[in-house]
Amino acid sequence: MADFTAVFSFLDPKIAEQVDYLIRHIPFAVWETIYTTVLSTALAYVIGLPLGVLLVAGEEGGVRPLPSAVMRILNVVVNLLRSVPFLILMVLVIPLSRIILGTSVGTAATIVPLVVAAFPFVARLVEGSIREMDKGVVEAAQSMGCSPFQIITKVMLPECKPSLLTGFTTAFITILGYGAMAGAIGGGGLGMLALNYGFQRRHTFSMWVAVIVLVILVQVFQSVGTHFALRSDKRVTRVNKRRKGEAKIQKDKRES
Repeated sequence: MADFTAVFSFLDPKIAEQVDYLIRHIPFAVWETIYTTVLSTALAYVIGLPLGVLLVAGEEGGVRPLPSAVMRILNVVVNLLRSVPFLILMVLVIPLSRIILGTSVGTAATIVPLVVAAFPFVARLVEGSIREMDKGVVEAAQSMGCSPFQIITKVMLPECKPSLLTGFTTAFITILGYGAMAGAIGGGGLGMLALNYGFQRRHTFSMWVAVIVLVILVQVFQSVGTHFALRSDKRVTRVNKRRKGEAKIQKDKRES
């Protein structure tokens, strides 16, 4: 490590100091970022997935209609939380973080505002995915006497799996970006490194390194999410199988 930083010391002592700091701190910052993003996304889906299903199943003509007053309240709450900018929402949720965790500063404390900001977004993503489904599938399940719970768990969610996985990837990356902004209120991770150490101390090199690492993480998670979404899409799977079959037939013809 000393030899590595010596190269930068020869070029610019200030950059050498930043490189030494990054080597010691960026692995843990990456871990904090991934940890908070994964946990916040999981908790946001615990709330947002059932809520998104309810927004479709509970409307008039849905598989389990609810009173219109209840549906209006749910839509107002979701729209209200989605309309508040995340930085402002983080400040508003500070008292809730203190009640739940006993502190409003640190990596763990950022999970509370991340979940509050993310679950309405997740609910709308889930709602949009379910609305794209062919209603004839639900009608067929109803005609066979399936209960609302069976329709939701065995028909609606499995049929919407590719779209739900795409939405999950979008939500994960959005929460990753939210987590980076949490450095403004004392959160940890790459956001703290970029804002507190990089921007506020005018260590431009460190700030750009943190940004580049965030971009790499986004690209990795987006690629993984897209891969699983395509694998679960029966339409794409059938097309790929047909193409492989046609290619095999052509190969057999050439060999014969």
